[in-house]
Amino acid sequence: MSKKNVAVIPGDGIGPEVIGATLKVLEKVAPNTFEFHEVAMGGNAIDKYGEPLPAESLKICQNAEATLLGAVGGPKWDNQPPEKRPERGLLGVRSGLEVFANIRPAKIFAPLASACPLRKDIAEKGIDFIIVRELTGGIYFGKHEAFKTPEGERAARDVMEYSEHEIRRIAHVAFKMAMGRRKIVTSIDKANILTSSRLWREIVEEVAKEYPEVKLNHLYVDNASMQLIRVPSEFDVIVTENTFGDILSDEASQIIGSIGMIPSASLGEGNRGFYEPIHGSAPDIAGQNKANPIGTILCGAMMLRYSFNMNAEADKIENAVDEVLKAGLRTPDIYTEGTKLITGSQMRDEIISRL
Repeated sequence: MSKKNVAVIPGDGIGPEVIGATLKVLEKVAPNTFEFHEVAMGGNAIDKYGEPLPAESLKICQNAEATLLGAVGGPKWDNQPPEKRPERGLLGVRSGLEVFANIRPAKIFAPLASACPLRKDIAEKGIDFIIVRELTGGIYFGKHEAFKTPEGERAARDVMEYSEHEIRRIAHVAFKMAMGRRKIVTSIDKANILTSSRLWREIVEEVAKEYPEVKLNHLYVDNASMQLIRVPSEFDVIVTENTFGDILSDEASQIIGSIGMIPSASLGEGNRGFYEPIHGSAPDIAGQNKANPIGTILCGAMMLRYSFNMNAEADKIENAVDEVLKAGLRTPDIYTEGTKLITGSQMRDEIISRL
């Protein structure tokens, strides 16, 4: 049997550390199953090739069955022109792979309840929801223009644009996920102000008619950001556009204890997926063995589940992470008094030992 082809983007900062840990976990849980192909993208690609996403790198990702990313970016490349910044490589991969649905679970592990910054009575009700973020449209992919007014003043504009099919397909992803969960979809927009949000709400309501078992709620994004803190237990599946999803998913990462704990999957029409933790490259701790690899390791589990239908192996990884946390072992980002502080590599080894 031929091995499964996986493109691997270590990236910048702590990216190589957390990716290295994830590959070891995957090799342990499914030996001789994968063929990994390392790809240059982000700041390291700028240093080597002068651009954040070389054509060959994108080609390798497009030919792979799945792509794993560590993290990209850092202050070293902050002065690059917009089209040469590391994040442009990230947007280019997402667009080139045609992955339009970003799936970000926000679930608080019971052993990490004390790391939740919310009041104890709120955290004890449980936090377990999924953000389904539209990934290839909206203001990030709209027209960007810097110009001068007739009076000579500097000005800029960024265009948010959505078409019916973009909204419809992401809505279907959200409703299908809700059918396997608690059957509640919350659509987040700014329909009281934005024309694009009014179209968003209209299309989501049309799609909802195809899923009569699912309850649909609407929230304005400003209210949603408040409710995620006030009553996170009431959310099941959230669906929203690109920019709102980017912001709200980072908020979600903090209410479960650490941004280092959340994986994400970006999916298209087939099984091919792009998997990345939602944390950044954290250059301030790169090379110090402090980085929490759990978010990226859980990305590996999502890859097994969504791209390769290896649900049993995905369960083993998720259970191993839970067991390590129950044992009180913590990297610096999730350490609290009464737990044991360990390094990133030790966290990797503790997870592997439980597989």
